[in-house]
Amino acid sequence: MSDQGAVPLIVMARSQDHVEAINSSLRNAGHPVHCTWLPDARDLGDALTQINPEMLVVFIDELGIDLASIMKVKAQSAPELPVLVVQDRVDEETIAAAMNLGARDVVTLANRGRLQSVATRELHAYRLERALSTTLSSAREYREQLQHFLDGSADAITHVQEGIIVDANKAWLELFGYSGEDALTGMPLMDLFEHETHVALKGALVACLQGKWTDHALKVQALLSDGSALPLEITLTKADHENEPAIRLCIPARQKKDRNIQAQLAEAVKNDAATGFLQQRFLTLALRERCAQAAKGGVREIACIKPDRFLEIQNAIGVLASEDFMIQLADLLRSQLTPTDLCGRFGGNGFLVLLERGTQRDVDTWAENIVGRVNRHLFTIGDKSLSATVTIGLGIVPSTSPDVGAVVADAVAAARQGRRQDGNQVVAIRKSDTDTRVEAYDKIWVKHIKSALMENRFRLVQQPIASLLGEDKGMFDVLVRMLDEQGNEVLPAEFMAAAERNELMKNIDRWVIGASMSFSANRKAECIFLRISKDTVLDKTLVGWLETQLRAIRVEPRRLCFQVSEELATQHVRQTKEIAQVLGKLGFRFALEHFGAGRDPMKLLADVDMHFIKIDGSLMQGLSTNQLQQQRVKSLVEAAKRKGVETIAERVEDANTMAVLWQLGIEFIQGYFVNAPEDVTMSGDR
Repeated sequence: MSDQGAVPLIVMARSQDHVEAINSSLRNAGHPVHCTWLPDARDLGDALTQINPEMLVVFIDELGIDLASIMKVKAQSAPELPVLVVQDRVDEETIAAAMNLGARDVVTLANRGRLQSVATRELHAYRLERALSTTLSSAREYREQLQHFLDGSADAITHVQEGIIVDANKAWLELFGYSGEDALTGMPLMDLFEHETHVALKGALVACLQGKWTDHALKVQALLSDGSALPLEITLTKADHENEPAIRLCIPARQKKDRNIQAQLAEAVKNDAATGFLQQRFLTLALRERCAQAAKGGVREIACIKPDRFLEIQNAIGVLASEDFMIQLADLLRSQLTPTDLCGRFGGNGFLVLLERGTQRDVDTWAENIVGRVNRHLFTIGDKSLSATVTIGLGIVPSTSPDVGAVVADAVAAARQGRRQDGNQVVAIRKSDTDTRVEAYDKIWVKHIKSALMENRFRLVQQPIASLLGEDKGMFDVLVRMLDEQGNEVLPAEFMAAAERNELMKNIDRWVIGASMSFSANRKAECIFLRISKDTVLDKTLVGWLETQLRAIRVEPRRLCFQVSEELATQHVRQTKEIAQVLGKLGFRFALEHFGAGRDPMKLLADVDMHFIKIDGSLMQGLSTNQLQQQRVKSLVEAAKRKGVETIAERVEDANTMAVLWQLGIEFIQGYFVNAPEDVTMSGDR
């Protein structure tokens, strides 16, 4: 048993010498025990719950409490735990009395050999019993899973080994249009899906086989036997097939027995029958309701998507068949939406989408991907095929007092402008405040920011950074929030621009750095990523201030990673190189965020000393279906690996993107798909 690791024990005794005696006796017998001394019997219940011991040793003569009381507490918290009683004198009558109360045996320190033998016997029996219980539990779980699959046989299920289909149930065969039990056996799985789906599907298969894919639904475009395409969502789980590792792919049946019929009817009333998106009236209500709630972060924009030269499309395929065209266009759009996007029919031959993304660049990239994807797609309507293009107009939703009608009008006007310019493009109307309004806006916010700094009304929230290659390393990105005088949270989008225009960023940065140091020192996070502004990058007094903070807080510097944006680094290359070197000498780590969107990221990677790059979230928009974007990300990853720099993907929002990132070799991801930053709050008290 010496290879099993430390054996947790609780020893109840008045004298610590007795604890040492048990410890030395069992270690001499080959058991690497870790003894917890419990002199007060009143603490037994809590100790059993917190320590989860493998044995309880009780020196009953000196505790001043009867064995029955101890056994009662033990039975409530750890009924299977073996109990050894230690007494000065042992006889048959004493042993029988203790065993009648539930103890396993009674021993004495005078006979160390018997103590060691009894302890070995009971530890071995306890571990066997625990292993058997685990095995039986696993067997029950397996039987329940098997029964679930038998009961849900309407679900389409197939098993895949090394990319080859080894079996498929009847529902899978029928869904893809095949007959015969072995019609798909031996066929490569990828033959059943469109090429643009392959990278995400391959990544998901690899992740699942390694046990790193949880309950994520993967969006795919299936290729049916008649040559038509069908958008589907697939779940993947690790399984065995004929005692060999396999991946089980499941497409849930469209009609679930337990779905509430009233909910289905309510959904059907709201949604457009052809496309499945919201009807215009219900879309308008949903837009107003969503925009009335403060955004958790990032930007909100409304996109108006219109097919170009729609009358020509109608003339080519017929007025009635034009609805089939809209259905196919809706399917293309649906594959690019996240769960938080609101989408509906608008104006007969158009769609409106409320997008919530990290930055305006993310929105632009998403829209450009839609335009490109439609342009490359061949629409098949009956026996006719045609190409088509779309124009997308974008209007920004203000962070305060948004007028949804005005934003929709901006998006529609932008789409109209793009179509007048031959279409097949993205046009944005993003109205900005006048100088007078900005000045008035700043005057108010500067007062609030200074007051919040003086009264310590800032706080940090953390967003986990998840590993794709192994166990998570306890890495977090931190973002700052301000509290108003009533204690309500104020997002950075509302005050940060005013802080930047009025030279307050250095003060905010220093608050963030100090709070992050305190958090890291107290909680021992592996790495905290904190961003600094231009003011801090150019600040000559930063080094001295950091040295003072390190002496005061005593945090390991490597637990903090300072990050600046690629744009800032490009504008101030010399200063960025200098601060990266200085921070490195102090023991801190350094990263560039929003990486890969600038004009020459490779030069920055070569010139600046860094530990991480955070690949820009705009490159995640549509990544699962955009091969050019995939190649761009891959080249960034390969260049980083050559320099020994680790890679993090920003703003990952869906399972398909994560699956592609597996294939491209990204090491870490962050974003709302991993966890929303508001979910975990870090105190800023220092």
